[in-house]
Amino acid sequence: MSDEAQAFRSPIGTHDVLPPASYEWEGIIAIYAQICHLYGFGLVISPMFEDVAVFQRGIGEESEVTKKEMYVFRDRGDRQLALRPEGTASVVRAFVQHHPKTPWKVWYCTPAFRYERPQAGRFRQHHQLGVEVLGTDDPGVDVEVISLAWRFYEALGLRRVRLLVNSMGHAQCRDAYVETLRMYLHEHELSLCDEHRKLWSSNPLRVLDCKEPQCVKVTSDGPLLINHICDECRHHFDRVTSGLTSLGIAWELSPRLVRGFDYYNRTTFEFASEALDVAQNAIGGGGRYDRLAEELGGEPASGIGFGSGVERILLARDKEGVGGTLFDRSMEVFVVDTTGGDYATLIVDELRRHGIAADRAYDDRSMKAQMKNADRSGARLALLVGSQEAASGTVTIRDLRNADTEQRQREYPLAELLSAVRTSLTESI
Repeated sequence: MSDEAQAFRSPIGTHDVLPPASYEWEGIIAIYAQICHLYGFGLVISPMFEDVAVFQRGIGEESEVTKKEMYVFRDRGDRQLALRPEGTASVVRAFVQHHPKTPWKVWYCTPAFRYERPQAGRFRQHHQLGVEVLGTDDPGVDVEVISLAWRFYEALGLRRVRLLVNSMGHAQCRDAYVETLRMYLHEHELSLCDEHRKLWSSNPLRVLDCKEPQCVKVTSDGPLLINHICDECRHHFDRVTSGLTSLGIAWELSPRLVRGFDYYNRTTFEFASEALDVAQNAIGGGGRYDRLAEELGGEPASGIGFGSGVERILLARDKEGVGGTLFDRSMEVFVVDTTGGDYATLIVDELRRHGIAADRAYDDRSMKAQMKNADRSGARLALLVGSQEAASGTVTIRDLRNADTEQRQREYPLAELLSAVRTSLTESI
């Protein structure tokens, strides 16, 4: 490397995911895709960047995310854009633009970007799995979205997960509560944390979302939103919680749970891992939003969504001791070819076309070096092709995981290779 050359590293707050660690990612996403399919959701893919106003209107211009954490830039056409900080606003923008039939049930898997202090399970580029349903305010849909997330965590082996639920009411009953809360906070502003001692008046609900002990104590002793929602919102909330109970899904009322974005109303929920530190134990959550489509220029359309960070899920699985690959990604066959010809190329292609994971060595390595590669690959079988096999039209199959020397290695005609490999792979070690 020259003196001028620079060894670049991934930017602060990002990380590379390499095999075999990426196999766990692959498993999580595959399981999520399958569960979404079972629930009738289709995949939606939207741009990673949008007009900055999509997020300002969707999340709220006074939100910490839009004010301090978004990656905002101007492109070569002098348009002001922003990298996606979360998944919902982009999906709703797509709904408004394309007018799909309702109810519109979609899922997504996307990177999201926030300029915040990196910490365990939280990165400036993180990866989010989510679902959105637009076009219905039926509380049964709330139950379906929450149950989908619950079954997803179950499928990943997570057992120390608590479901917290609350209702934020609709605009009218919530506005009345906000005034009550504002008066209460005015009386206790000196007891709030440093940040909210200055900002409580502009958005009192954000104090409920604060995890600082001072704010937690003040708001826990104050008026609760759940006690101020109207009869209609109360009925909706009761339908949601009774539906969850009927499915055997344990839930807890969390009256301080208001979520962080302005677009939420009525049902809000969060999944907390008991295996993680209390201050950062949320592995997923979401809620209902009934005005977001209007904020983005569309007709009124009720919606509800859920998001979960892959990095947080990985951290929770690790803390619970259930980390690791969720399905087998090991190599099955490794071809060792010392003829210098096309045997290895032809054999691995034949095996792969018939669904058998196969690999080979390159660069004319010696038999000894190739056998080391075969063992390192984790393959069950090594297929040996030397000059003798090439001349006789045969292949030797060596079981790398069988200690019985008499049964470990056999020679087969090339025409019988596929069936012999399949038989060898199914035999017990």
